[in-house]
Amino acid sequence: MTGPADAATGRMSAVRAGLWLLAAVLAARQLVAVLSTPRGERLTDLETWIGPQGVLHVKGSLYDAPDRFTGTPFAGLVLKPLSRAAEQALGWGWTFGSLVLVVALGVVAARALPAPVSRRTSLFATPIAISLLMLSLPVRNAFTLGQTSILPVLLVLLGCFTVRGQRASGVFIGVAAALQPTVLLFAPLLWCTGRRRAALTTAGTFAAATAVAWAAMPHDSWTYWIHHLAGAGLATDPAAGANQSLHGMLLRFGLAGPAEKVLFLALGAVVAVLGLRRAVTYARDGQLLLAVAVTGCVAVAVSPTTWQHQLLWVLLAVVGRVGKRASDRPMWPVLVVLALTLPPKMLLPEMASLEPVRDNVVLIAALAAACAVPFLSRTSPRYEDPVPTAYAAPVPARWARVPLVPVWRRVTTRPNLILELLLIRVGYSAYQQVRLAATGGTISGGRATAEHHGQQIHSVEKFLHLDIEHWVNHSVALHATWLKDFFNFYYTSFHFVVPLSLLALMYVRRPAEYRWARSALGFATLLALVGFWAYPLAPPRLMPGLGFIDTVHGAQDFSKPDYGTLTQLTNQYAAMPSLHFGWSLWCGIVIVVLARRKWVKALGVIHPLCTVSAIVGTGNHWVLDAVGGATVVGLGFLLTYALQGPRARTREEPPAQVDSLPDPGAPVAS
Repeated sequence: MTGPADAATGRMSAVRAGLWLLAAVLAARQLVAVLSTPRGERLTDLETWIGPQGVLHVKGSLYDAPDRFTGTPFAGLVLKPLSRAAEQALGWGWTFGSLVLVVALGVVAARALPAPVSRRTSLFATPIAISLLMLSLPVRNAFTLGQTSILPVLLVLLGCFTVRGQRASGVFIGVAAALQPTVLLFAPLLWCTGRRRAALTTAGTFAAATAVAWAAMPHDSWTYWIHHLAGAGLATDPAAGANQSLHGMLLRFGLAGPAEKVLFLALGAVVAVLGLRRAVTYARDGQLLLAVAVTGCVAVAVSPTTWQHQLLWVLLAVVGRVGKRASDRPMWPVLVVLALTLPPKMLLPEMASLEPVRDNVVLIAALAAACAVPFLSRTSPRYEDPVPTAYAAPVPARWARVPLVPVWRRVTTRPNLILELLLIRVGYSAYQQVRLAATGGTISGGRATAEHHGQQIHSVEKFLHLDIEHWVNHSVALHATWLKDFFNFYYTSFHFVVPLSLLALMYVRRPAEYRWARSALGFATLLALVGFWAYPLAPPRLMPGLGFIDTVHGAQDFSKPDYGTLTQLTNQYAAMPSLHFGWSLWCGIVIVVLARRKWVKALGVIHPLCTVSAIVGTGNHWVLDAVGGATVVGLGFLLTYALQGPRARTREEPPAQVDSLPDPGAPVAS
C-alpha cells in the first residue's frame, strides 16, 4: 500500500514532468516558428551581418554599410569568422545554439534563487524559468532576428553564480561588457560587494578585448567609440517604440537636441546611482540574483538604445518578493511577465491618453525594478511568512463525479486590484483576438460562412415561429422613433458600463461575492469565445436580402461592415452567443441574488429584458443569439458552483445606509 507521502511524491513528480513537457513544447514551437519562416524573412539581422551580401563581407568600415552594423567592434571581430560558414548550416547552428543558450540561462537562473529555497521550488524552478524565457518577447525576438543578446546575460550569470574564482568571474563579465558596453555597470556592483578582484578583472578584460578590436579594426573602433559616442548614434531611428531606454522615451516625448541629451544624462545618472545602491543592498542581503536583475534594469534604462532583444534583464526581476500579504505576492511577477510576454497593445487600450505608458511599458517596468519597487529583505518577518489569505470553510463536493478543485478555495478577502485590472484587460484583449481569428484575422474574412449560418438560424427560427426580428426591427425603426433612439443608446452605452460598475461595487463592498461573480462571468465569456470560433454568424443587420434596418450605424457595405470606432478591433460576425444579452443576464442574476431591496432586484430583472429588446430591435442579434447568451451564462455559474462550491458569503450587517447591496462584515464560513 502507498501512504500519503508516496502519493504526494507521485503528484509532485507528475507536475514536474508536466512542467518539463511544457518547456519542451515551447522550445519546439520556437524552433518550428523560426525554421518554418521563409529563408529571406528569418534571422534577418544575422543575414544582414554575415550573409553573402552582409556587413561583415563589406570591405571598409562596418558602420558605413547601407545595413549598418550596430554592435561593438569586438562583436564584429568575433562574428567575422562565421561569415565563411555555409548559410544554411549557419542558420540551423545559430538557431539550435540559441536554444542551448536559453536552456542554460534558465538552469543557471533557477539555481541562483536566493536561499532558503524549498525543495518543491527548486524542483519546479528550472522548467518554469525555461518556459518563461521561451515565452518572453526578448527571446522570441532574438530567435527571429538572429541576435546575440542572450549571450551577455548568460555570461554575467555564469560569472556571478557558476564559475569559481573572482578572476574567472571577471573574465566572463568583461567579455559580456565587450559585447554590450552597459554591462560594465556590474563592475561597481562587484566592487561594492567585496569582490574587488572580480571588478578589476572585469574592467581589464573589457579593456583588453576592446584593445584587440581596436588593433584589428582601428577605423571601425574610432567610428564606434569616438564618432558615435560608444554606438549612441548608430541607431537608424532611436525614437522608435522598440528602443526601450530613457533616450528613446525622451525622443518619443518630442524632446530633441542638446536639451534632450542633457536631460538624458541627468536622468541616467540618477537612475544609475539609485539602482546600483539598491542592487548593492540586495546583494548584501543574500539576494544576488535580484541584485543582478536590478543592475541589468539600470543598464536597460541608461543605454542610449535598448532594443527588444536586449530586455531580458527585466524578466530576471521576477525573483523579487513584494507585498506583505500572500494575495499580493503574485502582483509583481505577473506585471513583469505580462510586460515581457505580451505586446503593449494587449496590456493597454489604444487611447491617446495612454500612449506615453503603452509605448514605454518595459522601460517603466525596468525603472520600477531599478528605483522604486519595495522588494522585501530576507530579514523581514514577511519574507517567508506573508499574511495568509482568509478562506471560507471547505464544503463537500456537489456531485460525486465532479470533485471540487482543491487549489481553488473560496477566498473571502478582497483580491489585489492591479491583478484584477490586468486580468480584465488581458482577458478582453484575448477576447478581441479570438473574435478576429475566427474569421481569418479580418472583419470580412468569414463573410460567406457567417451569412450561410445566418440563413440556418433564420430557417430554424421560422420553423420554431421565433422569427420576430424583422417585425420588431421595422416597428422600432419606422413607427417608434423615440423607442429607436432609446434602444440605440441602451445598446451602445450599457454593455460595458453596467458589468464594470457592478464589479467595482462588489469589489469594494462584497469581496467574497465579487470573486464568485467574476469567476462565473469569466467562464461564460470563455465559452462564448468557443462559440465565436466554431460558429461565425452574421447578425440580421448584415444579412443581404432580408431587409433589416441597422438603426445604430445606418446603411452598411456588407463587405466592410461598420461598428463605429471599434470596427478594426471587433469581428462583426461574432453574434452567437450574444454577450450583449449574456452579460446583461449575468448582471441581472447577480443583482437579484445580492441586492436587499425589492426595487433594486426589479432593476436587475429589467436590465436583461431591455437589453434583449435592444439587440433585436436594432437588428444586431437574432432571438437564438440571446438563447445562446443565456446558455453560456448558465454554464458559467454552473461551472463555478461545480468546481468551487457555493459562493463564500460575507456576513450581513444590520440594515443601514445601503440602497443596493448588503454591507460587508467580517468574513465567516458559509
